[in-house]
Amino acid sequence: MSEAAPNTPSPYIDTTRPHPARMYDWFLGGKDNYPVDEEMGRKVLAIEPNVPVLARMNREFMRRATRWLASQGIRQFLDIGTGIPTEPNLHQVAQGVARDARVVYCDNDPIVLAHAEALLRSTPEGAVDYVQADVRDSEAIVKRASKSLDFSKPVALSLIALLHFVGDRNADGGAGAHEIVSGLVDRLAPGSYLVLSHVTADFQPEKAEQVGSLYRSGTASLHPRPRAEFEKFFTGLEFVGPGIVSEGEWHPELGEPVPGEEDVIKAGYSAVARKP
Repeated sequence: MSEAAPNTPSPYIDTTRPHPARMYDWFLGGKDNYPVDEEMGRKVLAIEPNVPVLARMNREFMRRATRWLASQGIRQFLDIGTGIPTEPNLHQVAQGVARDARVVYCDNDPIVLAHAEALLRSTPEGAVDYVQADVRDSEAIVKRASKSLDFSKPVALSLIALLHFVGDRNADGGAGAHEIVSGLVDRLAPGSYLVLSHVTADFQPEKAEQVGSLYRSGTASLHPRPRAEFEKFFTGLEFVGPGIVSEGEWHPELGEPVPGEEDVIKAGYSAVARKP
């Protein structure tokens, strides 16, 4: 059963301000966005015209990583920061390899909740569920995801294009991005995997600052991190080859190339690592 039950009141969606998830949907050519999102998206494209290609590369990384994990015997997946559904979704990829794969999606965005039903079409042998929760509340996520996943066995934890919207530890003592990830990984069994993709300013610092300023003027802060800070997310874990690379460089043989990706300058890092 989904956390987004039929009797759940319709979530309030603010259509007066741009939203990162809806902008991402617009970059991908989706229709679950509003004029305010397109307006901000076009401003981003004026700075970096290749953002739609980079967004597609990010989605393809998720699909290739999921395909690889399922082929390695992983049958449980926890995807936090799910975003608006884009087919094939993670569960479709995982269950395409292993029909008994179990997937839990998690997001705190009301627009994702509104589309959660589209995520919940599982194979009869497997399971798919949706949890409405914030990445900062790992205890609630694990508790609710435990209805579908067995955390005493390996789980693939995916945080795709999410952590650059999460800051470092703040003045009131709230956990920063690295503490959040380590807290989640601590709850995983040995043999589990962490899958991350993240924006960086390492390759185009001026453009990254300009795009970050646009996002800050909307509804989200953007925190591009250098390679060293990205690597810290994997402390204590064992990288799967080829290690830290751009999205398009992670096992390209496992998927289809994204048109135009050979012409773009890198804008992010991605990696998969195993918990020993």
